[in-house]
Amino acid sequence: MVSTNNNVTKYALIAAFGGFVFGLDAANLSGAVRYISSYFELTSSQVGFVAGITLWGVIFALFFTGMLCEWFGRKKVLIAIAIGYALSSLLSATAVSYEMLAFGRFIGGLAFASITVSAMYVGEITPPSQRGKFVSVNQFMIALGLLLAFIINYFLLRGLSVNEYLDGENVWRFMLGSELVANVIWLSLLFLVPESPRWLLKKGREEEARQAFAKLVPADQIESTVVAVRESLSKDNEANSMREIWGQLKTLFSGRMRLVLAIAVVYAITQGATGMNAVLFFAPMIFEQVGMSVEDTFMQTVSMGVFGLVATVIAIFSIERLGRRFLTLAGLALVIIAHTSTWYSFSNATYDISPKTITEVSEILIDERVDVSKLNKLAGTSFENDVALKAALANEFNKSELPLVTGPVINASINGVIAPLALFGIFLFLAAFNLSIGPIMWVIFSEIFPNKIRSVAMPVAALVQTISSILVTQPLPWLLDVIGTASVFMVYALVGVVGFAVMFFILPETKGKSIEMIEKDLVRT
Repeated sequence: MVSTNNNVTKYALIAAFGGFVFGLDAANLSGAVRYISSYFELTSSQVGFVAGITLWGVIFALFFTGMLCEWFGRKKVLIAIAIGYALSSLLSATAVSYEMLAFGRFIGGLAFASITVSAMYVGEITPPSQRGKFVSVNQFMIALGLLLAFIINYFLLRGLSVNEYLDGENVWRFMLGSELVANVIWLSLLFLVPESPRWLLKKGREEEARQAFAKLVPADQIESTVVAVRESLSKDNEANSMREIWGQLKTLFSGRMRLVLAIAVVYAITQGATGMNAVLFFAPMIFEQVGMSVEDTFMQTVSMGVFGLVATVIAIFSIERLGRRFLTLAGLALVIIAHTSTWYSFSNATYDISPKTITEVSEILIDERVDVSKLNKLAGTSFENDVALKAALANEFNKSELPLVTGPVINASINGVIAPLALFGIFLFLAAFNLSIGPIMWVIFSEIFPNKIRSVAMPVAALVQTISSILVTQPLPWLLDVIGTASVFMVYALVGVVGFAVMFFILPETKGKSIEMIEKDLVRT
């Protein structure tokens, strides 16, 4: 018994290590984005595209993930994904053009499918009483990866002034390349895990499935588990004959699956559109709006990483006790409060360019590529919001200078922002997300889809979540320039309100139930 429990823990952690790599990748970009923007002289739309193209890669991959998982199994797909992550790191860190960088990020997006496949695999190897905890480990690993990347970025930034090998033109390469070590470790560990026994049974490889179950459940439960899974897979003749992906998609979108599909789609849209990916990818940029120095913004991202990790640990140990439904709704309520707080804190901010402002910017900004004297043309000017300020800066500075000068100018000129309330909102959002909709979405996805269509259904649900994330993440730099920080967070709050209202009525409680029991509850016969 102890041995099988230890094996489940070990295999779940290895599968979820892809989340750790995902966290590294997302946070490394957040630190590198200002330097990338300056190096390649990018517009705000191009900056958004560098982040967003990763999610386009996810969309492309999700069209094939289900099919590949169905044909080759979960383990082989995870190995291919780990190779993709390594290739993405190499291409991104050595990019010599904007196009090469974008292609490397796109390859990384293909590998982001690891989150879906890991959740699918973990959901299939863990017992009902522990499934929520183990699938939530995915979010823990993401949070751990984020924290490590924020720490790496912070020390690389500090090294700019003391290390002769680091400068504003190459520091981003070290940030993006630092995850390569984790890529290699994950690839090596994946060879230790067994294939999903449920997939093996679905393919008629019963002896191999029994061998896999022997590593996961006590010996006296192997036969009953095999019988239960076989019964679910052969529930009716139609399901039994479905070998093609198209057949599984037809089942997923049939009237029988209406409630299951509604739960998945609403959860995916809400989780993606409340803004977490945007906050992760552009965390230093958002902290700049509060009026922090560049170094302080990187230090705050480290604090943010610690906060997120602690919240995720609490979620892992609470999910089986408090349940999926309670944590989801409570978390969404906190998300709404958090974004409303951030909106209010920025709603009255103004910006004054005075001689003192220009002096402070000169002291903060030591990069020789920026001609700070251009600010003299704006001396004595006041701006009612950050949109007007950024427009004025864009008229004075070129595309190489603008990403480097904007933060220090905001830091020195901002007035009226309620900084403690803004930080409270951002950190509360981070805690609420990691306590609830972050990890629990993947738990729900791993539970509500029947065995016979899970390999297709989970990528479809993840596709919806990814599209939702793209619509939030890619336009963010442009939106910050056009509608301002306050309005952006108000939009996120409204998404939370709608998501809470809908899920209050349709989201069931699934804790403690086997996948087969949940199928009987949710799927119409």
